[in-house]
Amino acid sequence: MKTSFEEEGTASEDLDLPLAGTVVLDLSQFLAGPSCAMRLADLGADVIKVERPDGGDLCRSLVLADQYVEGDSALFHTINRGKRSFAADLKDPASLQQVKALIARADVLIHNFRPGVMERIGLDVEQVARINPRLVYAVVSGYGDSGPWRDKPGQDLLVQSLSGLAWLSGDGGADGDGPPVPAGVSVVDVLTGAHLVQAIMAALLRRTRTGRGGKVEVSLLESALDLQFEPLTAFLNSDGAAPVRGAHNHANVHANPPYGIYRTADGFMAVAMTPLDKLAALIDCPALAQQAAAAERAGGLLRHRDALKDCLQQHLATRGTTHWLALLEPAGVWAAQVMAWPELVRHPGFTTLGMTQSIESASGAVMQTTRCPIRIDGQRIFNRRGAPALGADNQAVARQYDLPAKGQ
Repeated sequence: MKTSFEEEGTASEDLDLPLAGTVVLDLSQFLAGPSCAMRLADLGADVIKVERPDGGDLCRSLVLADQYVEGDSALFHTINRGKRSFAADLKDPASLQQVKALIARADVLIHNFRPGVMERIGLDVEQVARINPRLVYAVVSGYGDSGPWRDKPGQDLLVQSLSGLAWLSGDGGADGDGPPVPAGVSVVDVLTGAHLVQAIMAALLRRTRTGRGGKVEVSLLESALDLQFEPLTAFLNSDGAAPVRGAHNHANVHANPPYGIYRTADGFMAVAMTPLDKLAALIDCPALAQQAAAAERAGGLLRHRDALKDCLQQHLATRGTTHWLALLEPAGVWAAQVMAWPELVRHPGFTTLGMTQSIESASGAVMQTTRCPIRIDGQRIFNRRGAPALGADNQAVARQYDLPAKGQ
């Protein structure tokens, strides 16, 4: 079923995808690990999602916007498209034996159990390597496998808060103590999943040279810190004091004005790096030019950014976004309208990308989501197979990989 936003593209099964023939066991739950496995499925891997029989991945019941598909959350369907489900109780010896037989045939195993769980089950990296020394053993944790936060819940909002990421995003306010603002999406989970994809691909490439697998690890905290490498590097090479957030129109703790988002007469507009004298001339704001020149003489733009941004904000609020962009964009100033999704999905800049697709479950339920953002040989990838029902593929997987029957 093609939607009004969806562009014509090439289905995954019609492409020579780079991971075709690669077998991935996804034992992870929620977002970070499953998003990694989803991307591997998009790229052609046979991803077998190993879930507990009583309820499966907890993300099946993590409902956003009150949206369900066939009794599971729409979020679950989005993050687990293109996979197969194999229900197995890892505490049951017969089920564990089947999973070990799958491990012997697999190329990659992904898990995000808390430290110590896989050791208790008997599926730690040392024991798994004895079953399959070519396996890439991929681990997601919240905070690594040691330290005081080792057993703390690895959850996106918590990590945004602990890592400084939420603090970076809020206006400083008049007293410099404005509230932190977390990202509006699970940015740490998704980035961690992307880092794990990189690690797995690197390990698979090494395996082509050496014949051996290995263990790769990522954590939400390390990914959140890596995301902040630019401002964090500046902090690490400073006097150790926290950088000062702008009182308003804040976007970057170290960027000179005008860098930020400004209210216009009919909306909002982002303005990135641009010389203030050039900007002032283009928008006919002599007061901004005068204040910028005075700031340069009195210690620099960053020190006086709040006053400069306030001057710019007052001027930009007098006319609409389209008026300002018509002046700025032809002159090469980096500026853009701030769009909400209803505007975005109608814009040709969005529709020409073909970034949406329909996914369909085995019973025919259809929902719309985003496609894989990677192109292969110039072709967009559309993985239209929806997420599996819990345990839906047990028999097919058992036949394909000749798994031992329970009790044998």
